[in-house]
Amino acid sequence: MSHHGVGPRAVMRSVAFLTAGALAVPLLAGCGSDDEIAGPLAGQDIAPVARAQVADGGTLKWAVDAVPETLNTFQADADAGTSRIAQAVLPSMFRLDANGRPVANPAYLESAKVIETEPRQVVLYKLNQQAVWSDGREIGAADFVAQWRALSGKDSAYWTARNAGYDRIAKIERGANDLQVRVTFSRTYADWKSLFSPLYPKDVMGTPDAFNDGARRKLKVTAGPFRVEKVDTAEKDVVLARNPRWWGKPAKLKQIVLHAVSRDKRAAALADGSVDLTEVDSAEAQRIALANRQKGTGTPLQGSGRTSVKKLRSWALAHGLDSGKVPTGRKKLRKVIKRYLEQQQALRDFDVRKSLEPAYTQLALNGSSGPLADERVRRAVARALDRAELARLVLTPLGLPAVPVGSHLALSGQAAYADSSGAIGGQDTKEAQALLADAGWVAGGPVKAEKKGEKAAGPEKPSEDVSGGGEDGQYIVGEDDKGHDDEHGDDEHGDGEGRRRDGKDKRHAPADDKREHGDKDLAQEGRHGGAPGAYAPRGTAAPAAAPAGPLAKDGKALALRFVLPSGPGSDTLGSVAARISAMLEQVGIRTTITKVSDESYFKDHIASGEYDLALYSWPSSAFPATDARPVYAKPVPAADGSVNVEQNFTRVGTDQVDQLFDQAATTLDEDEERDLIRKADARIWAAAGSIPLYQRPQLVGVRRNLVNAGAFGFQTPVYEDMGFLKKGVKVSASPASGSPDK
Repeated sequence: MSHHGVGPRAVMRSVAFLTAGALAVPLLAGCGSDDEIAGPLAGQDIAPVARAQVADGGTLKWAVDAVPETLNTFQADADAGTSRIAQAVLPSMFRLDANGRPVANPAYLESAKVIETEPRQVVLYKLNQQAVWSDGREIGAADFVAQWRALSGKDSAYWTARNAGYDRIAKIERGANDLQVRVTFSRTYADWKSLFSPLYPKDVMGTPDAFNDGARRKLKVTAGPFRVEKVDTAEKDVVLARNPRWWGKPAKLKQIVLHAVSRDKRAAALADGSVDLTEVDSAEAQRIALANRQKGTGTPLQGSGRTSVKKLRSWALAHGLDSGKVPTGRKKLRKVIKRYLEQQQALRDFDVRKSLEPAYTQLALNGSSGPLADERVRRAVARALDRAELARLVLTPLGLPAVPVGSHLALSGQAAYADSSGAIGGQDTKEAQALLADAGWVAGGPVKAEKKGEKAAGPEKPSEDVSGGGEDGQYIVGEDDKGHDDEHGDDEHGDGEGRRRDGKDKRHAPADDKREHGDKDLAQEGRHGGAPGAYAPRGTAAPAAAPAGPLAKDGKALALRFVLPSGPGSDTLGSVAARISAMLEQVGIRTTITKVSDESYFKDHIASGEYDLALYSWPSSAFPATDARPVYAKPVPAADGSVNVEQNFTRVGTDQVDQLFDQAATTLDEDEERDLIRKADARIWAAAGSIPLYQRPQLVGVRRNLVNAGAFGFQTPVYEDMGFLKKGVKVSASPASGSPDK
């Protein structure tokens, strides 16, 4: 999965599982090779228009989380911004289509196919004869060779973050002419289309010094519709300019400026003109929609100015102003409202374009210790959840399809997708309680008084960075009847959802630096780091059914520590977590919800295993046999006594799942690979290390006359077609549903 060319490698988060033991998996839903493949649940929303209707020139200001630390996507600190730049300025042999499937990129390839399988797999690339680097040199075998040698893993002087696939190459040669490249593999590799996307020039890959340092802040040689003009850390900008040597359709825009804007200031940045295009959370999306509905309506500042402070505050809160930022004094309050109204006026020039991200939010269950080390308890948690209800909670208010995700390894629209959740079963309170009883957790059992410093049944490490959620950032679901679900479902903290906020790829980032946006990219983003992930209505009430009595075993109550991030945009995760906790309470499982800082969430909790339950997101991949394996690989003990979990942060894995991934990666029969991936997914479900919940919403605030840009869904953006409408051409507010009109 390459965010740069064919998928979201640069925004990988985490997931995991443990042994499925002797559990039989009688139903492998959708494993037949003749199954009809459904399309994506939601399509692109980019206001598509013909190039003839797009004006020449102009600058697109596009918000990113931060100025990238490196422009080399194969380094550990690469992020989503790194990938976005690579998409615009570097070759990718393959890119993703609207269904999340890799297709040859005609700008660089005439064709690419397997021409030999015995004695070894050989792929022949026939390059576009017009494809040249910005220095005038033809793109050719020398660039392929340099990238292979840098990423093969054989030379430790290259500080690479990943080498999957490149380590299977035996040799690369020039073909019949300079436009042909022959790649011979030492071992059969099903996901060969994932390679050389992006492709860097030999100037970057040729030496360790050039690889490690040369491409961190500049790319002198590129080969895309745009080139890197400058990286300005002081202004927090990366400026991309038209590439005069681009041989394809010329870019409509003169420049693209990637401008760093924090996630809690995106709406304000749209209003003041700092950006034209930015991902937003649900609250900001609602604010933009409200601005477009408020034309001509009155305000509390009109008239004599004698409106009471109480009425002014009520108006401010009713219109979405943060309660913590609404002052009490009349003068300051009127000033805040005036600024808000000015921003609302400016936001009338924007639309919200929406789709579903190629990523899903999941509940992670740490199977390394405590009650969740028992597979029966993990399965009980899974059977207690109503995943359809959780999907509706997040997606229905946004007008997006509320369909639970049925696979860990693909999303609807991708060839490998099949709903394999039947391997563990749907929501069933009685079955969940039976599993807990079988594991020895019974109602009314004696509970020993805990001594100071003694742990409860689940790991619960005190955290210095805890914030929000009541005293010390914690509250226990089921401890009393004071309506915690309602209280905390209205959380104002950030989205730990799906993307890393820094957008770092799961394979790029070391284990102690993973985040998203859980949704914080891991999610967060995440970080969808840090990146906002799912969005749910505030203050959603918990199910009304009476909770089961608390369960106990060996003198300890069954209580799980539910860890969440607390940064901007995580209010949705808070609502989802509150609903999950209420569902678990119905079967006798108590949860303590702890909110920690975004900076600490993955490093100190998820990666280190200091949690029982957590929410974060993973991106989907066009190449699950390669990209998903480290997420679900069985943890392996190291020589020093530690355990290598790769990206399997739930520490749950099985030998059988590993074997299925290995088999899928070594077959060149696409139907067989798909079936093996689906079988692996069914066994991942059975191990119950992670429970996919819903596909993450993708909400993008866009200047209304900006076209061919917005919520891209699966598809790799076409940078040369983006631009502003010509004068006299109009596009509807819901561009995905119709064509522009004059």
